[in-house]
Amino acid sequence: MKYALDRIEENIAILENIQTGEKIKVSISKLPQNLHEGTILKKENNTYIIDNQEEENRRKEIEEKFKKLRGN
Repeated sequence: MKYALDRIEENIAILENIQTGEKIKVSISKLPQNLHEGTILKKENNTYIIDNQEEENRRKEIEEKFKKLRGN
């Protein structure tokens, strides 16, 4: 499963499942370091791994949507 980091509240990360929109709470001690809002994580074997490629793809999609909205 893949999740987007929604926010961090104290020592808890709020992750959103990018397919279902469901939000879960995970202790930041179970996550890799250097996270920021929008970081994409994939869960494999009960371990969260940063997915830089998926994050880049999502950022490009969002940029394209903004360009279309602006008429560029």
